[in-house]
Amino acid sequence: MSRGYSDAQENGFLENVKVVVQALLIALVVRTFLFQPFNIPSGSLIPTLLIGDYLFVSKYAYGYSRHSFPFSIVPFEGRVWASEPKRGDIAVFKLPRDNSTDYIKRVIGLPGDRIRFTNGILVINDAPVRKDRLQSFEVSAGAGFRDRATYFRETLPNGVSYVIQEFETFGNKLGRNTDVYVVPPGHYFMVGDNRDNSLDSRDTSSQGVGYVPLENFVGRAEVIFFSVEEGYSPLQVWHWPSAVRWDRIFSTVR
Repeated sequence: MSRGYSDAQENGFLENVKVVVQALLIALVVRTFLFQPFNIPSGSLIPTLLIGDYLFVSKYAYGYSRHSFPFSIVPFEGRVWASEPKRGDIAVFKLPRDNSTDYIKRVIGLPGDRIRFTNGILVINDAPVRKDRLQSFEVSAGAGFRDRATYFRETLPNGVSYVIQEFETFGNKLGRNTDVYVVPPGHYFMVGDNRDNSLDSRDTSSQGVGYVPLENFVGRAEVIFFSVEEGYSPLQVWHWPSAVRWDRIFSTVR
């Protein structure tokens, strides 16, 4: 009797281990080849993405490189089943200067494009991009300071339209007037929607982002599956429902 009970216990344990291993393998396949979750830690894409947004990124959107795998552990060069990012996509990529840190920005420039900013106007291949003023309001600028933020609707040559933010007083104004950037072959120019508070391709120094090679793309942002107010953790369920931004859940990222 005791032997049979021991065998049943052992078989039950092995079955549980088998289920767990299968679940982990399925999760690994989904994360590597289909969708990967990301959270937004900074405000560089305000107002499109907010600190505390949690979103899914499609791994198959641009094909696969070594950066598609956890910790970039698969040692191969280039990209298989590659599909080029489109102007206006919001994409996750590995920071070129270390090939390990995840960044998320909007694709503004394609290979061969001439990009510059003049008085805050994005100019692509010598053609100014349409920029329509929407609204202004006061926001916190940190350390007890207030500033006036203005929203503008920017419309790219391919028709992709989105809202950007600029500050009146604080923030980095250097990015509003730049030299001409010529995007190298196989690279892309990435910019944040929060134009005065985004480290992006406008900074080509050793501490900046610079041009992003196609190989470094991880995937395209698709949908927000959870969102919580800045300063709260999604694990702090006792702060629900007041801290959850319910209106952002299941909204597509554009």
